[in-house]
Amino acid sequence: MLKKMLLLSGALVVLLLSYSTAQTVTGTVYDSQSKNPLSGVKVIVKGTKSGDITKADGKYSVNVTATNQTIVFTKVGYDTKTINAQGRTIVNVYLEYGQAKVETDNELILQIVECEEEEAAVPTTRMNMSKKALMGCAPAMSYDMAFPQHNTEGYSTIHENGFKDVSKNPLSTFSVDVDAASYSNVRRFLNNGSMPPVDAVRIEEMINYFSYNYKQPTGEDPFSINTELAECPWNKENLLLHIGLQGKQIPTENLPSSNLVFLIDVSGSMSDHNKLPLLKSAFKLLTDQLRPHDKVAIVVYAGSSGLVLPSTHGSNKHDIKNALDRLNAGGSTAGGEGLILAYKVAEENFIEGGNNRIILATDGDFNVGASSNAEMERLIEKEREKGIAISVLGFGMGNYKDDKMEIIADKGNGNYSYIDNLLEAKKVLVNEFGGTLFTIAKDVKFQLEFNPANVVSYRLIGYENRLLNEEDFDDDKKDAGEIGSGHTVTALYEIVPAKNGGKNAGLKYQSTELTSEAKNSNDLITLKLRYKQPNGYNSKLLEQVVKNEPQALNTASENFMFSASVAQFGMLLRNSEFKGTANWHNTEAMAKGAKGDDENGYRSEFLQLIKQAELMSNMSEK
Repeated sequence: MLKKMLLLSGALVVLLLSYSTAQTVTGTVYDSQSKNPLSGVKVIVKGTKSGDITKADGKYSVNVTATNQTIVFTKVGYDTKTINAQGRTIVNVYLEYGQAKVETDNELILQIVECEEEEAAVPTTRMNMSKKALMGCAPAMSYDMAFPQHNTEGYSTIHENGFKDVSKNPLSTFSVDVDAASYSNVRRFLNNGSMPPVDAVRIEEMINYFSYNYKQPTGEDPFSINTELAECPWNKENLLLHIGLQGKQIPTENLPSSNLVFLIDVSGSMSDHNKLPLLKSAFKLLTDQLRPHDKVAIVVYAGSSGLVLPSTHGSNKHDIKNALDRLNAGGSTAGGEGLILAYKVAEENFIEGGNNRIILATDGDFNVGASSNAEMERLIEKEREKGIAISVLGFGMGNYKDDKMEIIADKGNGNYSYIDNLLEAKKVLVNEFGGTLFTIAKDVKFQLEFNPANVVSYRLIGYENRLLNEEDFDDDKKDAGEIGSGHTVTALYEIVPAKNGGKNAGLKYQSTELTSEAKNSNDLITLKLRYKQPNGYNSKLLEQVVKNEPQALNTASENFMFSASVAQFGMLLRNSEFKGTANWHNTEAMAKGAKGDDENGYRSEFLQLIKQAELMSNMSEK
């Protein structure tokens, strides 16, 4: 008995010593060639389940102990690096690019497993992984990280816009789009070692993920219109028209009071580490931005819906965060029921002239109640007329339902973002607080009339889900997109210029005669824009002419070149028939030359994504 007690005491002493010598190691991971910070690097303490993933600034933080001081750094496309952190609290690492092997879901993943019975590297398979964990072995990756569950993600089909003959289609009409979910979702796929599904790549959302240096509005209208025309980078015979809107930046203290309802999915599908836990952290960041006169309520839904926190003033941040901390995942997904309750709570606390908005946070996996896209759309359209908007934050992978969330945000006069890490949450809910939550113009839509004397055909790049009919432009009942405080909106057109004074329609029974104004004009297009005030019902028309005066590509602005590089990147990811001479190398060169100040590192991160996509594309061709 005494011997057992001594053994137990000794084991306890060893355990206490190991805990007492635990320390936190922080640092930054860089690309060894460019010296830029690397995001998406998996940082694992060897022999434990402790780890972190680097954010856009390349930073990480892990805990090591006396018995586990080796840190392993891995990223798709880079050589794995192993560092002994003994006696160190800061470890900065440079990873070599281009040699690492990309693993697929069907391959074995070799991992170093620390175990009393097994000291060597062993292959970890789906069958034996849980058994090893029960034996006390600690793999470097969790089960979910190593073997993703069956993929049931949902995306709306995108058929890329083709070229339109100006003689038959002189007008191009579309709604603006400030959503940026596609870019961060594409980043998630690339950082996890796979190419994104084609329909996950919405080029306009990728372009609009980034801010551009447009002139600030000076008149009574809430935005400025900026245009630029130059040679098309991927087809030298064509032109590229760049259109940019710059929303007026309203100081936070001057923004109207907010009546917010956090509508949070706490169903069983939200239990993963990159869903509900990340969601809680994201909403805490938003809570810190709230002013005393703002109000927040929290509604949750799983098997049924419920009010977790009644409408609470922003000065009570402690109560709001406590309510978030109490949330746990479990049950089915009564998304429709949750939406109905959220709208009811928002209406009960409505602020006249204020920002009345639901913020839905979910993986989009609605499977109980009003689950079809059509039912959701009708519900949202009915409620938005009361002046209550809805924005969507998407989380997670595997069962992610992008198609449902895009519909909700588009029909609900809100915006849609995908949150793949805490830094993205900070971008959306802190850095872009005003643009995400406060609308400065609604139902914003473009209509371009092309001059057939100077343009043969044109193609709108992206915006496939935002196209409108010609007659919708003048119809104030037709819903369109919203612009938030400080937001930028960018659109690109590829244009085939006329060489010999225009092109005949080639019809048997009619011909197209150009007006004298068209023949004698150097106009390329007449650009029209309609918008309404946030609480208005009648639209205002703006009009601007763009002359047929293209500049050489090497004189184009950083705005032009960077947006074009993102468009090229999207076309390469989609393997677009319109990509022309675009390739990974010239896409990277364009983006690098137009990186600018890049204060937050978003453009540097984009350069790394191009490299990752190139590597994976090359490997898939072998």
